[in-house]
Amino acid sequence: MGTVSKALSLLTYFNHGRTEIGLSDLTRLSAMNKATVYRLMTELTESGFVEQAGSDRSYRLGPQVLRLAALREAAVPILSVSRRVLRDLSDETGETTHLSLVQGSQLNSLSHAYSPRHATKVMMEDAEVLTYHGTGSGLAVLAYAAPDFITQVLAQPLQAHTAQTETDPDRIRSQIASVQACGMAQSIGGFEADVHSHAVPIFGPDQQPIGALAVAAPVSRMSAEQKQLIPEALYRAGQTLTHRIGGSSPASYPQNAPE
Repeated sequence: MGTVSKALSLLTYFNHGRTEIGLSDLTRLSAMNKATVYRLMTELTESGFVEQAGSDRSYRLGPQVLRLAALREAAVPILSVSRRVLRDLSDETGETTHLSLVQGSQLNSLSHAYSPRHATKVMMEDAEVLTYHGTGSGLAVLAYAAPDFITQVLAQPLQAHTAQTETDPDRIRSQIASVQACGMAQSIGGFEADVHSHAVPIFGPDQQPIGALAVAAPVSRMSAEQKQLIPEALYRAGQTLTHRIGGSSPASYPQNAPE
């Protein structure tokens, strides 16, 4: 990993539950040398990507991140466009919907919507890091990603989030082949116990997957009716979102919702 990649990788440890991180914690999370982390964070501070706050001088994201996020949204308004799609999909299915984006070698949750139909629902966190092998969203992306990217992902240590998480690379490749055949991925308890998620890839203008749109429901609510409704609604929503951001599905992507 180059110097720039190392520095930017440190930013991925910030999330809603960890908005400020001290030097020691960053060192532990990144498994890098403490002197290296200090040097990289000093450079990020000078560039405005992070800033120090509080009496303990912990780091938090800086104004440069906001500026770049605003520029990205102005160029490709995926966040604003996705909110309506997520809301409509949640209303139709009665379940939690969420959008995740590929960011380098990671898949990060960007936005979500909840349905008021049920008191019990799958909870999400914006900016949560999702794994490719353990989530429906990740498998949906891998199914249409470049072969080198798939090899890179599966060559890394694959964490078992639950007892149902598949960590064998060969079996994951089999799952990917199944997703390619129908255009939709499913994960039952792979990332969070008792959660059944369906996901479809979202494509950019170059017909490459830039993220995934998903519906996550408690396993106990996955009736025969829901097992038919969710794939149909999700497929339509995925095609709509891809179209609205100027993307295009590759010729290999199924032209109809999976049955």
